[in-house]
Amino acid sequence: MSVLDIKALDVRFANTDGEVAAVSSLSLSVEKGECLGIVGESGSGKSQTFLAAMGLLAPNGRTSGEVMFGDTNLLTADEKTLNDLRGDKLAMIFQDPMTSLTPHMKIGRQLTEVLVRHRGLSATFARDRAIAMLRRVQIPEPERRFNMYPFELSGGLRQRVMIAMALLCGPELIIADEPTTALDVTVQAQILDLIRKAKEELETAVILITHDLGVVAGLADRVGVMYAGRLVELGDVRQIFKAPRHPYTKGLLACTPRLDDATGGTMPTIPGQPPNLQNLPAGCAYHPRCPFIMDRCRVERPPLRPTPTGSLSACFLEGSPS
Repeated sequence: MSVLDIKALDVRFANTDGEVAAVSSLSLSVEKGECLGIVGESGSGKSQTFLAAMGLLAPNGRTSGEVMFGDTNLLTADEKTLNDLRGDKLAMIFQDPMTSLTPHMKIGRQLTEVLVRHRGLSATFARDRAIAMLRRVQIPEPERRFNMYPFELSGGLRQRVMIAMALLCGPELIIADEPTTALDVTVQAQILDLIRKAKEELETAVILITHDLGVVAGLADRVGVMYAGRLVELGDVRQIFKAPRHPYTKGLLACTPRLDDATGGTMPTIPGQPPNLQNLPAGCAYHPRCPFIMDRCRVERPPLRPTPTGSLSACFLEGSPS
């Protein structure tokens, strides 16, 4: 059974120059205990998809479609319903904990407020539960950290606090938006291990938004690749890494550094730039950068359809590009 089911999601932003199509006709789901990785270049619509799902769009944003969490359509839910779900059944870990945590409130108060609001615990029980969770996410001296402000903690410790806050109520779904950005590699590995344990031990569904394909390979069960606000490939992570079907996915994988690289240090790149979301090209949005372009790519938008390997790909090519 799907924990989150997105159907035909559109996200648009109005500005002085017109309308920006941030997300277009996106459909996907995530199952209990599954980690779904969402990858793509900056501006591909990864974060806006799930900010829309959480009811956290900017005031000039509007949505259509469905985002079903159980029997609740999150796109049409009122603010009280969303507030009751957020932090309880739904949790989000942002890439910059310094801007996500309230700077003038001690860590302890920010943690206990979640338990008081959603679980009705007394201040004493909430404190004990919060300190136990800080210990669980490997924060040293949790009793002392409990009484500190966010600016007194390192970036890695602040991210652990965000994970502790996300886990406090045992959510059904965690959305992690670039959770290891700006952290050194050792701390990155520790943070990802905490998310993995939540998935495996609590059967929490995880949506991992990232540009790092190495992170996806190590943690995700399935991966969705986004380009210009659309899903262009979706499937089992091992299968897609082994035999990607969409040219954009192939390009992303080719640009990933490898230890066995024999090119003498030359890093491949995808030519050109991502399109302007306010003025998308006709046909397939990737066609100006694609090495396999055909005439129909310039005028027709390829649908997302099954491939022989079991993934879904939005490409007119028959078979895997070589």
